[in-house]
Amino acid sequence: MDIKEIKQIVELMKRSDLTDFEIEEKDLKLRISRNSGVVVSAPAPAPIAAAPAPVAAAPADSQAPAAAPKDEPGVTIIKSPMVGTFYRSPNPDSKPFADVGTKVKADSVVCIIEAMKVMNEINAELSGTIVDILVENGQAVEYGQPLFKVKA
Repeated sequence: MDIKEIKQIVELMKRSDLTDFEIEEKDLKLRISRNSGVVVSAPAPAPIAAAPAPVAAAPADSQAPAAAPKDEPGVTIIKSPMVGTFYRSPNPDSKPFADVGTKVKADSVVCIIEAMKVMNEINAELSGTIVDILVENGQAVEYGQPLFKVKA
């Protein structure tokens, strides 16, 4: 990713209501937040990338409380780790990675999120059974947006 692409992202954020943007590639993690005015670009291993998600998800939930699912005992929410387009399958002719009733493990791919022409496989990161799919195929998703409900 070069500086021109980063500037395009910043301009897109200025023209829209986006407050947070995050993308991860092989050796790059980029997170831009309009709330704090901080731009961070540094190599980061996967465990570090997962740790900030609950903290950053709180502003997204407070902006759209009607869209946030209710807390249910024994149900965990898989949230979007980035801004992009949600896809349930690798291509239109393939079956979905996960349907309601699918048993998943931590390393199970549950969907793809396309960000800047890069297809990012999203893992469940927990074990359980998918009980609800909260977004439609092809829908734009925000960072921290609930995608799936999983019952342990």
